[in-house]
Amino acid sequence: MSSRKVRILVAKPGLDGHDRGAKVVARALRDAGFEVVYTGLHQTPEMIASAAVQEDVDAVGLSIMSGAHNTLFPAVIDALKAKGANDVIVFGGGIIPETDMERLKTAGVAGVFTPGTTLEQIVTWARDNVQPH
Repeated sequence: MSSRKVRILVAKPGLDGHDRGAKVVARALRDAGFEVVYTGLHQTPEMIASAAVQEDVDAVGLSIMSGAHNTLFPAVIDALKAKGANDVIVFGGGIIPETDMERLKTAGVAGVFTPGTTLEQIVTWARDNVQPH
């Protein structure tokens, strides 16, 4: 087991310009002891995957409010795989209908968080599901 802190990249894929939630989650994860990298707005799946590899992260947290989660979340997973980052856990949150949850999990999204999820729940999930590689 590594003594290195878990590293999480928080990203905003696509054209969605609402980043307050991503910043709040990033800060909560940082305050809980994780190393956090925030990529900023308007990231392509390829940009996110490249940053994840470059930063040697253990997980990528995606935030989306635009409704493009069924396209963008799997595209990030595919971009990570294309870069050989198969061990990076992907989780995400935002405005995601209950009917899309299973589809995202089948695509490889390890955790999905919707409005009303507390920061404590996200931190606890990360502690339970993300280990340094």
